[in-house]
Amino acid sequence: MSQPDLFVVCKNCGSEVSPYVTECPYCGQRVRKRAPKIDRSGGEPQTKRRARAKKLPRLRAEEIAGIAPDTRPYATFGLLLACVVLMLIYAADPGLDLGYLVIVPDDPQIAQDEIWRWFVSPFLHTDQLGYAFVALVPVAIFGTLLERRFGPLPVVAIFVLAGGAGAALAVLVETPPLLENPPLYPVIGANGAALGMLCAWLVDDRRAARRGEDRDNDLLGVYVIAVVLVLLSLTTEEANIGAAVGGALAGALLGLALPLFTRRSAA
Repeated sequence: MSQPDLFVVCKNCGSEVSPYVTECPYCGQRVRKRAPKIDRSGGEPQTKRRARAKKLPRLRAEEIAGIAPDTRPYATFGLLLACVVLMLIYAADPGLDLGYLVIVPDDPQIAQDEIWRWFVSPFLHTDQLGYAFVALVPVAIFGTLLERRFGPLPVVAIFVLAGGAGAALAVLVETPPLLENPPLYPVIGANGAALGMLCAWLVDDRRAARRGEDRDNDLLGVYVIAVVLVLLSLTTEEANIGAAVGGALAGALLGLALPLFTRRSAA
């Protein structure tokens, strides 16, 4: 009588896991669509058992089977908290210059010379509460998904770099060299960063699908969120369509490097 395998090897991180789980407990990768059925026939009991190559630890408090341990999205929470805190600071003193991107008619080079403003602007939403809500909800969703699989560093890097790339493109689009009176409004908010995180996650998911990894993700919801963010850029001056395009392109490029940060189990 055939017996089930003692373990299966995760294609994503190479760890040996139980054949009765559907997701690798070390990296979260789906290893099979459904667990094999337990043989409950009346066969002869086995007197000897072969030791497993690696025994999985007992689940800790608030830990779910099949989900990688220690994957609370602290970095994502930190990004959201920074945005909320800066919003409160601006609400307390609206005249305070927190470094948002302002294309000033008297000095159109200010946004190009002070590069640090590019990377600060995604954290600022001033008093635009509706804009902040629409932009930060996708950051929470895709930041959590990315952090579960790749850890905190890629999440922070994608947010900052995609947001900065979007701001830089917005500056180039809004301040052409022959424009005598460039517009006067800030380029702020996490719209470009949110699209960057969405595109990074989507690129990694589609590459996994090409490798034959079935993650059972709902792509329709992803595309709906992407459309909402693009429409937000077209209807809100502060969001800026240039920032959205730049953030999306940067996120897609960073998504190609995400497999380098795949979380692996400790040896």
